[in-house]
Amino acid sequence: MAEAPTTEQSAEPVVRAQSAKPLLDPAGSRIGLFVGGLIVALVVGFTLGKLLDPPSSPTQGATTGAPASTDPATAPGGHVHSPLASAGSEVGGLSISSGGYTLVPATTSFAKPGTEQLSFVIRANDGRAVTNFAVVHDKPLHLVVVRRDLTGYQHLHPTMAADGTWSVSADLGKPGLWRAYADFTAIDQAGIQTAVALGTDLTVAGDYAPKTLPAAAQQDETDGYQVSYQGATMIGASQPMLFTVTRDGKPVTLEPYLGSFGHLVVLRDLDLGYVHVHPEPALVNGGVKLWLSAPSAGTYRMFFDFQTGGKVHTAEFTLVVPAPGK
Repeated sequence: MAEAPTTEQSAEPVVRAQSAKPLLDPAGSRIGLFVGGLIVALVVGFTLGKLLDPPSSPTQGATTGAPASTDPATAPGGHVHSPLASAGSEVGGLSISSGGYTLVPATTSFAKPGTEQLSFVIRANDGRAVTNFAVVHDKPLHLVVVRRDLTGYQHLHPTMAADGTWSVSADLGKPGLWRAYADFTAIDQAGIQTAVALGTDLTVAGDYAPKTLPAAAQQDETDGYQVSYQGATMIGASQPMLFTVTRDGKPVTLEPYLGSFGHLVVLRDLDLGYVHVHPEPALVNGGVKLWLSAPSAGTYRMFFDFQTGGKVHTAEFTLVVPAPGK
């Protein structure tokens, strides 16, 4: 589951006297009030824009499925993610093909629940198997697997054979429809990098009994750890979220995992739209700070991965984003 710099431009108004007007002329007063109000509105809007704009960080970003291409020589850290700002309008993982790349699974149907070997190839538009990927957060490709009712979440890291075939074992222990997301940054023959998140359905035979999503909450307990987050989410505007982990009321020291101190995958209910949010590089007051923009109103399931004692744990949260004005 990079920000464009802003350019400030100002124009000094030019006033030309046409004829003398009475000091208390009603029309002139209305014009003066309008111009003054417009200036105040512009200043306030600019200030709010600055407040909402998150600080630049080479590890911030969200894979939203909107292809983001760049010259690797100028990309921070040698790769690029889609800007957080674009997460307000698009999500990834809804298609097997995007940005000139296609996910081709070996099979998507399984006869019974259990541990299964998932194999697939990423193909370019010319049909060739892609074998050149940027290493993003310590891995060239991240595979997220989840059931359609948003249970059974797994964050996996397949290995690639010389011919471009990726393989990994996944726990498909319950029947029903599952979704698999391949999150990667491909490098084409010209050296251009494109961050993409592609998705495919998987079918596991058997009686499907979907589970109801838990109610929205900002706390979860997993493996004896209490995980909570602070922060609200807005549509189309990146907002900070701070995740903290405690055990028996005491702060827990988080360990680096995949190049940072935590990862957040956000999946939208109903269509399972995918957003993979990367945190700021350093801990903030012992917690993991991320920036998230909601793609739309609706219900989401958030999966927060963190590591302690050499083991990875996952906290899960239901998030409800209201429609604007509600």
